[in-house]
Amino acid sequence: MCSGSRLACPRDGDYSGSMDVLIVEDERIISLAASKVLESLGHRVLGRIASAEEALVLLETCKADFVLMDIHLQGRMDGIEAGSIINNRWKIPLAYTSAYTDAETMERANATRPVAFLPKPVSVGAFKSLFDGIYQGSLTP
Repeated sequence: MCSGSRLACPRDGDYSGSMDVLIVEDERIISLAASKVLESLGHRVLGRIASAEEALVLLETCKADFVLMDIHLQGRMDGIEAGSIINNRWKIPLAYTSAYTDAETMERANATRPVAFLPKPVSVGAFKSLFDGIYQGSLTP
């Protein structure tokens, strides 16, 4: 557990191609589905968080290898603002998921240098391609 958190912290050692992923998504069914898909692909889900603020608190004590971030979240802060903080403070790679793909949203998201932007609904194939690209080195922030 992470310093009083109900979520598990990353393991030490060789992951053999798996990553410790934090999911930041306020829609429970989407969060659960993403969690199941990532686990089926061999990754470990550190937690499913509904707000950007809670994600930032968790990252103070837990190290994620990757963050999957929705843009529109519960709370005052959106996922793009949180993504900028995550990039500046911890340099953790992240990908955004969102049903909003308008020019302004995309411009704001791209300014934080995400590994990817996955339009919702996200397919199993899109998740697989995302992590395959990370392992092959073709997707970097």
